[in-house]
Amino acid sequence: MKTSELDYQLPEELIAQHPCEQRDESRLLVLNRAEHSMTEDVFRSLPRYLRRGDCLVLNDTRVIRARLHGRKPTGGQVEVFLLHAVAPGEWDALVRPSSKVKPGTVVRIAPGVEATVGGRLPGGRRHVSFAQDDVLELLEKAGEVPLPPYIHRDKPDASDLTRYQTIYANVPGAVAAPTAGLHFTDEVFRGLDDAGVVRAFLTLHVGYGTFRPIQTDSLEAHVLEPEEFILNEETASGLNDARATGGRIAAVGTTVARVLETQYRQGVFQPGAGETNRYIYPPYAFQAVDVLQTNFHLPRSSLLALVCAFGGTDFILEAYRFAVKKRFRFYSYGDAMLIL
Repeated sequence: MKTSELDYQLPEELIAQHPCEQRDESRLLVLNRAEHSMTEDVFRSLPRYLRRGDCLVLNDTRVIRARLHGRKPTGGQVEVFLLHAVAPGEWDALVRPSSKVKPGTVVRIAPGVEATVGGRLPGGRRHVSFAQDDVLELLEKAGEVPLPPYIHRDKPDASDLTRYQTIYANVPGAVAAPTAGLHFTDEVFRGLDDAGVVRAFLTLHVGYGTFRPIQTDSLEAHVLEPEEFILNEETASGLNDARATGGRIAAVGTTVARVLETQYRQGVFQPGAGETNRYIYPPYAFQAVDVLQTNFHLPRSSLLALVCAFGGTDFILEAYRFAVKKRFRFYSYGDAMLIL
């Protein structure tokens, strides 16, 4: 499949710059694959589209304040974007401007917080070390929420600390939010409880590479960077019980879908932890996921490729054109889609 087949036209004003005032007031476009139908609704109506015994699976990763700003001893400004920890106090990072930061440079970020920039790594990354092992604690004091580049901020918005985070975020480690989950509220969860929909959680720490556009001519040539995940025994057992009693598995987001497809083997969900670089694109036969709730994604992205694999490329791109016509809001802070 040609990557160009995942192109679509999006007016820039439809790229959401701020979240909906109330999380569950986001619009919801419901796609029924069997009926080839589209229904406009609001997100708080989600429970009416799921059934008693269905299992809704959510990603409980927590976004860390991974963006740091500091200065070199010469006074030059440096941005350090932490990607993932490789050892206590040791991280892989993006450093800008990397060409002007020599190995061994100490960047002063805040009083008592310094980062030593090490050698160059593949993919334009740098090794960065801190004197303290508990870097996450430092980030809470000195870091910024790493919003995607299409969200333009002259200065950090305090509301992003809560709104670019799901209400059930629990396990720190992501550098980008699992955005499909940003719409959930306690009210929506109560509605799901009343409808008899059970919930389960897994963890996938969303990495910087997840949103990287596919730059190869063919989808097959693209490679996803591995991301850490945890699917514990309780979640695996709950998923298997739901399937055994006829319930559907509803994945909240492409991150959840990738972990479930990774851990579904020999007809059952297997608990486990490690890394996955499962890359899903058309044609692909889903085995673990029956329903997908997701946001609207960038053209030529691996996330859109997964959604097209699940809903059918022609149907999904038709839905995207419909969403543009109806002025839905796109990307991380935008509206949602439910594919049945």
